[in-house]
Amino acid sequence: MELRALRGFVEVVRQQSFTAAAEALFVTQPTVSKMVKALEEELGTPLLLREERGMGRRLQLTDAGRVVFERGQDLLAAQARLKQELADLATVARGELLIGIPPLGGDLFIPVIGAFHQRYPDIEMKLFETGSRAIEQALLAGDVELGAVLLPVDPAVLDVLPVCHYQLRLIAARGSRWEGRPAVSLGELRDESFVFYGEGFALSEIVMAACRRAGFTPNIAGRSSQWDFIASMVDNGVGVALLPEPFCARLSPARFAIADIREPEIPWDLAMAWRRDSYLSHAARAWLALARDILGPGGGAANIVPSER
Repeated sequence: MELRALRGFVEVVRQQSFTAAAEALFVTQPTVSKMVKALEEELGTPLLLREERGMGRRLQLTDAGRVVFERGQDLLAAQARLKQELADLATVARGELLIGIPPLGGDLFIPVIGAFHQRYPDIEMKLFETGSRAIEQALLAGDVELGAVLLPVDPAVLDVLPVCHYQLRLIAARGSRWEGRPAVSLGELRDESFVFYGEGFALSEIVMAACRRAGFTPNIAGRSSQWDFIASMVDNGVGVALLPEPFCARLSPARFAIADIREPEIPWDLAMAWRRDSYLSHAARAWLALARDILGPGGGAANIVPSER
């Protein structure tokens, strides 16, 4: 089986689009179509069905397609590990390190990024910037070696190095009815419009679940993956938002009303994660050691750097 064709098929399923898969693989759309067709011909069975749905078309996996997709991800991850282990035989002095960083937590890792570059200037850090859920998927697929994710994650699948523990706080425009309140119960916000995180972001799911437990479904007026843009929308009257404490501390009290969230408190626990059954390169272990030294032990990170496998 040609792994290039398998990679094309797996990417089409992930993206639910031949065009998006082609962009992700830096090839043309006809090339991706040929990859999938060649794989189907080699296996002697259809893997994808085109299903009309409304104004668009959805790609539906056949039974064989589901098996190939699940096992194909394992094969591609094994190939990536093999390449990494062979490349890693030399030294940590050069090479590349693939890291998933969520937009909302990126600033926290700037000191680690800077220190890592100073110590290992010939290692290229390739940052995969997306939400925590997408980073988890990239870790499982072997597309990144390390990734910053929101806890909790499945401990049977991912090992973690806890980085920080904070609470979410309410931010509202100055002059709102929340000004002067040191704390607000989540249920009190049921009639507010919210500025939320991007769809598919783990934090968006966490806040939505907390609101439902408090007895309401939030009215979402806008979304963004950037904390400062979320704050700007709040400042301009779009709605209220829930932000982690470190970002609230950067906001001017002259422009924002900021309060603790109670009943329930909503934690923001960030960790560096890696696939439990994966080989970690020298570069990855060096990164984790720096993260422990720079960001721990406040996040409980001490003594959790993995040994060489």
